[in-house]
Amino acid sequence: MRILFMGTPDFAAASLKAMTDAGLDVVGIVSQPDRPKGRGHKLVPTDVKAAALEAGIENIYQPEKLRNGELQPVLDKLKPELIVVVAYGKILPDYIIDYPKYGCVNVHASLLPKYRGAGPIQWAIINGEKVTGVTTMKMDSGLDTGDMLLKAETEIGEYETAEELFDRLAVIGGDLLLKTIDGLEKGSITPTPQNDDEHT
Repeated sequence: MRILFMGTPDFAAASLKAMTDAGLDVVGIVSQPDRPKGRGHKLVPTDVKAAALEAGIENIYQPEKLRNGELQPVLDKLKPELIVVVAYGKILPDYIIDYPKYGCVNVHASLLPKYRGAGPIQWAIINGEKVTGVTTMKMDSGLDTGDMLLKAETEIGEYETAEELFDRLAVIGGDLLLKTIDGLEKGSITPTPQNDDEHT
């Protein structure tokens, strides 16, 4: 399966590393543009770009915008059968979501439909949740509203910080993504619609 990976921070880099370590065919990555950091305002690559370079992935794209078909030439060149999206940082237009045969799969750090949108790890901690996890879902045009594919639950430690939980969920997310891709290839996953009444 030809896979295009879209992501930006270290949470996403963990999923990319899981895929490359497993020998999956990642034909390219799309990440946010490099941003200046620190006193010298040096351009620093995103965590996903750094992971892609380390893995020897040659096709790296960092468009400023996606809206006006900017990514269409990349899709036409790489012909991905699946697009994996992990914390990319922008809402995908329909021309991207509708392109691949197996659709776009998102790795989200909550047990959907709870904690859609930004900051799901932080909000689980703030609200005193005892259990959280990761959900893989088929993307649609809404914000984290697509049909769920697989879930992995984990208990939140009594004194666990958001940063510690972030690191654990990043690894859990990578493992769950591999199971999801395998299930999609085998046709063994039945997508489950989210109950919108339960979303937060």
